[in-house]
Amino acid sequence: MTSLTVPVGPIAPATTKHIGILLFDDVEELDAVGPWEILSNWTLTYPQDGWAVTLVSKDGRPVRAAKGMVIGAHHSFDEVPPMSVLIHPGGPGSRVLMRDEDHLAWVRGQRATVPLMTSVCSGALVYANAGVLAGRPAATHWQSLELLHELDPSINVDSKARFVDDGDVITSAGVSAGIDMALHLVFRLATADRARAVRSDVQYDPQPPV
Repeated sequence: MTSLTVPVGPIAPATTKHIGILLFDDVEELDAVGPWEILSNWTLTYPQDGWAVTLVSKDGRPVRAAKGMVIGAHHSFDEVPPMSVLIHPGGPGSRVLMRDEDHLAWVRGQRATVPLMTSVCSGALVYANAGVLAGRPAATHWQSLELLHELDPSINVDSKARFVDDGDVITSAGVSAGIDMALHLVFRLATADRARAVRSDVQYDPQPPV
């Protein structure tokens, strides 16, 4: 794979809380880039809020996403700063990861240390197989609703929600729903005014154009 260096940017203060967005081969582009756009806009515009967002892959190398975009990572699993929030995207690659025992063990390890676990789209399938969603309400892509229930019948699958906030776990529906979930994160971690400001800045309006 072609080598790619990702600018790290200013070093975050030691007191900064970190949001990690997971990258892997065949990740759905917007699952990762949508939340990145929202959260990086917030954290760079309002550094006084004390948050930073970073991209994380297993080995710290770039990944080739589902539609061919190559996305670089800032950190490997071993090097990423302690995370306060983890975002697990979906995409075709998540169907591989949901059966990967090493990855599931890593997710369970994060569950033990990361206060807020979130997913986008079929990232919920990985969480389900890792046991993160047992007995909880959850959302996922509409094409994965049945599979999510099959993986763990104790999950209360919400087929209509854009995202489901269950306290220390948030799951969102498919692809673009990750943007809504990320704006909700800004609201939860900062204020409603911050979320409104970010939404205005990126000119995000979910009203369908057609």
